[in-house]
Amino acid sequence: MIMTEANVIGLVSIALMLVLIYAGMQIAFALSVLSFVGVWLIRGDFGIAANLLALAVNDAISDYVFGVVPLFVLMGLLVAIAEIGRDTFEVANQMLRHVRGGLGVATVAANAVFAAITGISIASAAVFTKVAVPEMLRHGYTPRFSVGVVAGSSVLGMLIPPSLLLIIYGILTEQSIGDLFIAGIIPGIVLSIAYSIGIVAVATLRPEFVYADPSKQHSASDLRMMGPVEIAAKMMPIAVLVALVLGGIYGGLFTPVEAGAIGAAGALVISVAKRRLDWNRLWTVLVETAHITAAICFLIISASLYSRMLAISGVTELLRTMIVDTGFGFGGLLTVFIIVVLILGTLLDSSSIMLITIPLVLPALIGFQTDLIWFGIVTLLAVEIGLLTPPFGIAVFVIKATLGSENPITLEDIFAGALPFAFVMLLVLLAVIAVPQLATVLLK
Repeated sequence: MIMTEANVIGLVSIALMLVLIYAGMQIAFALSVLSFVGVWLIRGDFGIAANLLALAVNDAISDYVFGVVPLFVLMGLLVAIAEIGRDTFEVANQMLRHVRGGLGVATVAANAVFAAITGISIASAAVFTKVAVPEMLRHGYTPRFSVGVVAGSSVLGMLIPPSLLLIIYGILTEQSIGDLFIAGIIPGIVLSIAYSIGIVAVATLRPEFVYADPSKQHSASDLRMMGPVEIAAKMMPIAVLVALVLGGIYGGLFTPVEAGAIGAAGALVISVAKRRLDWNRLWTVLVETAHITAAICFLIISASLYSRMLAISGVTELLRTMIVDTGFGFGGLLTVFIIVVLILGTLLDSSSIMLITIPLVLPALIGFQTDLIWFGIVTLLAVEIGLLTPPFGIAVFVIKATLGSENPITLEDIFAGALPFAFVMLLVLLAVIAVPQLATVLLK
């Protein structure tokens, strides 16, 4: 196969991009600069490259669907302010107080519920580091297990809908965000159950990993008992938000953007009703929403420019031809893709990995007539494993930052505690690959 000069420029730009990112350059800046320079070299015209950059900025985030990003971010931050995560954890503790490793299972259950109204793994990691870790340590759980459970279960925030990563994937692949949300339900439940079974099994077979003093095997039996009325009062805001957001989407009442607006409004009302929100906190939430939204939009713009450069260079068509027409097969493509994503996960954040890899493989996936909804769930599971793996592991760093520099729990402790959960995620990933119906059955 003969490569053209444009092909060479495209391939070199990909290699340089990886070098720059591993050297510490921000992903959005690296994508933008190399894409701009690549188009300039391919077309030999600075003006064309400048026009392409302007078009990417204008077209990439002008679509109505992008309104879903700030709305779900705002809802997630307001939910965190309202301390709904704490209420969920307390109720879960009440129900699982006598189960082996019960506080760990309660953390997973609370994170799964919290994920259904936030969609942000970082928010889950921060909230439950403050809420669950002190309780587990107080009841005799080991520090490594306590932080490992929080790290592992925080990734549910990006799998159980609504999910910011699924929104980004839907935008990149032009797939229905509502369908992607529905596809994430069963894998999210399966992962939550797998975590819970794993915790109970380890607490039974290897109690020294879970309990600081295995001979005592503390439970949460000394927790304050809550009556049915108090439990209902704590769960009512959660049930209302889930019914508004997910019920509205799945029932066909709202588009994802409208559901985001309804959810943000509902979270605002709940925060005010619970007296958790004052003007200073509201301003902080709005500024943080703007920061997160701007960062995501900058990444999407740079990814759009990157995709156009790849198309102009002919690299995507070259790869499609190499993979589809040379007998490499879909299985080979999927294996290589997952390995690459897992490797990138050691140094890059989840959205950056998705923005780099999806434009490269999308033409080949279309050539294989791949179900892109199912592939989105596979991609998300592979990408999210990176949240728990060294040396980057953003969820681990969020937990450490939330604990504070004075806390004796080290980054090594958090990574060690999260490792079993990363392994469980890998097993669930393989299950979704082997049984695609786990992701697609609710769509039929």
